[in-house]
Amino acid sequence: MQWPTHEVSNQAPDLHDYNLYTSDKALVTSVQREQAAWFEQDLIRLGAQLGKQETLQLGQLANHHLPELQTHDRFGNRIDAVEFHPSWHQLLAMQRRENLHAMPWSQPRAGAHIARTAAYYLQAQVESGSLCPITMTFAAIPLLQKETKLFSTLEAKLFSREHDVRDLPLAQKNSMLIGMGMTEKQGGSDVRSNTTVARPLNGSGRGAEYALTGHKWFFSAPMCDAHLVLARTDAGLSCFFVPRWRPDGSKNTILIQRLKDKLGNRSNSSSEVEFQDAYGVMVGEDGRGIPTIIEMANHTRLDCVIGSAGLMRNALVQAIHHARHRSAFGLPLAEQPLMQNVLSDLSLESEAATLLMLRLARAVESPDDPLERAWRRIITPAAKFWTCKRALEFTGECMEVWGGNGYVENAPMARMYREAPVNSIWEGSGNVMSLDVLRAIAKEPESFNLLLESLLDTAVEHAGLRERIAELRSDLKASPSQQEMLARRFAQRLVLTAQACLMLQTAPPAIAEAFIDSRLDAECGRVFGTLSDALAPSVLQQEILARAWPV
Repeated sequence: MQWPTHEVSNQAPDLHDYNLYTSDKALVTSVQREQAAWFEQDLIRLGAQLGKQETLQLGQLANHHLPELQTHDRFGNRIDAVEFHPSWHQLLAMQRRENLHAMPWSQPRAGAHIARTAAYYLQAQVESGSLCPITMTFAAIPLLQKETKLFSTLEAKLFSREHDVRDLPLAQKNSMLIGMGMTEKQGGSDVRSNTTVARPLNGSGRGAEYALTGHKWFFSAPMCDAHLVLARTDAGLSCFFVPRWRPDGSKNTILIQRLKDKLGNRSNSSSEVEFQDAYGVMVGEDGRGIPTIIEMANHTRLDCVIGSAGLMRNALVQAIHHARHRSAFGLPLAEQPLMQNVLSDLSLESEAATLLMLRLARAVESPDDPLERAWRRIITPAAKFWTCKRALEFTGECMEVWGGNGYVENAPMARMYREAPVNSIWEGSGNVMSLDVLRAIAKEPESFNLLLESLLDTAVEHAGLRERIAELRSDLKASPSQQEMLARRFAQRLVLTAQACLMLQTAPPAIAEAFIDSRLDAECGRVFGTLSDALAPSVLQQEILARAWPV
């Protein structure tokens, strides 16, 4: 028997059955403005589907029932298979139906990258791990398109909008996913220290077949149908397409040693593997593996920005929803001045991150435009550095809004908090990204000057921003060692300046000024909720919250 001792009250209800797209004003106005209005009805439909309780539950299930490695079948045959809960495959099937893995490549048109970015951002608010193989497949397609012979055998399977769960040779499958394996034990980000070797089987060079021997310390999504990996030839590091099955139908000798026991991103299997004369085909020029893979890395880095912005949006919505339904000391939390300050500050951060990801997506639309190239090559690594790091603090702050209720695993905040660090580490840590910004500027100083002039045009009437842009110019007059030491500081300044200009261009004027003035104010630190009344008075804070979450 149950003996009730009290009535359960003052608990915020679960948030579900809402439209992730139509409730996001910054996203809606940006999509309409950025050549992607043709995709809006699809986003409205997707936003409603993703907000359903049963869809949100898929993300919970995929992270509760973790992937399991089966190295052998019951007869003792080596199979190296990873088994997933059905929710994982349901999420991947949904993402393929929405064409997140190929949209701009299979259906090229103006605004396709922006449309895909918006849809990916919505999906990131439901579950992050399943986006990993989608991102890698998306980023691999333009690289593989340059390999005419190989791509002709893969195109239909890459562009397919079906999720084929079967573990079969490629010739027998209806669709495929591509993973990536770059890092090794001894090197991490320093892939130039890789020791895996590739031995030519019949001929050498681009398009030739090789046997790979070595290992990978992080082999992402090992059940993908193929992986792009780096291995060493006589000419140096080269890039290889390594399928899960050999062309003759036998299992390729990619031996999974174990799955990584990760902090977050737990629905997605990351593994350690060894290659024992594994079959592979060279992609790109012999000895030019790193330049070959750079194009792929630029796409995956943008997806890290989008994924982090999606996490921030989800955490913000959960925090505001909780604060509007939870009372303390006689008032709903959302009506208390200090909580309003915290939530307003978080809302400004989230909107700026959303605008930045969409601006970078627009840059991908115009690969030959010098200014867009500057955004893509210089701002993308800076944005990955800053947005992914802010997501860590952001999700932690939103968890604190929930108090103790946010710290338990059967609520949504704990999973978001554990998920946040991965984008900051994957595809280059903060130091790697900051140094990449400096390398890009050194390589293309004209592009950087063009970028600063463009930002200055936007900031012409804002003294604080003009001063920040002047500081960016003067920072590059330091010695190379000083520049390297201060690379993070420079990347932070650059991103905040870019976000400030985007807010000036697109957000309501008072909200844009609140973001800019607070980010230029030395009294507003990394702790959210330090807006002053002069920067954002109470009435404006209420307007910011109403814009951020009107539901």
